Amino acid sequence: MSDLPFMRTWLPVIYLYGVGGLIFLGGMIFIFRAKAINMKLSTDRRWFWILLFGFFYYAALHVTLTLAALYL
Repeated sequence: MSDLPFMRTWLPVIYLYGVGGLIFLGGMIFIFRAKAINMKLSTDRRWFWILLFGFFYYAALHVTLTLAALYL
């Protein structure tokens, strides 16, 4: 196990995806309230899922690489 402190390893990840996730969520709420997306259209649905997948993919990748750096 690594001797790196929590503030140098996990706090940046939590901050990046916590604060960034809130901003992302706010943007998605704004898009829905402005009726800028129509979930009945296949292209809008596809882009909605691409955005969600992208956020969670990069968060999972960041967490995985942080774990690898700490324990391998």
